[in-house]
Amino acid sequence: MKEFAKTVEFIEKKSKFLGYLLPCENAEEITEALSLLKTLHKKATHICYAYSLKSPFAEKAVDDGEPSGTAGRPILSVIQKQNKQNVCIFVVRYFGGVKLGAGGLVRAYSKVASEVLK
Repeated sequence: MKEFAKTVEFIEKKSKFLGYLLPCENAEEITEALSLLKTLHKKATHICYAYSLKSPFAEKAVDDGEPSGTAGRPILSVIQKQNKQNVCIFVVRYFGGVKLGAGGLVRAYSKVASEVLK
């Protein structure tokens, strides 16, 4: 399996967000990485992700139980705005007991995605 290119950590209202950047060329690599993250972070509340592949072109955003459009879509938006392809960004969230609201979730997932792409 490919190595993660970069990882970042961000805390927002007691929730911990861990961002992982995976250079990838196909969906199988993404599936392998997701499986590894699920093993490493068994107690995580959510593992949200988004990717953009160049050939064949494919994009996907996954909220993994977060309210629809508050996690995967913001991550994908960051990838698109930076014109990145053949990358997947995973964000692992450990819920800290304080609800962030839809706007807070969008900001947190966007921030982690932006930081991991720097």
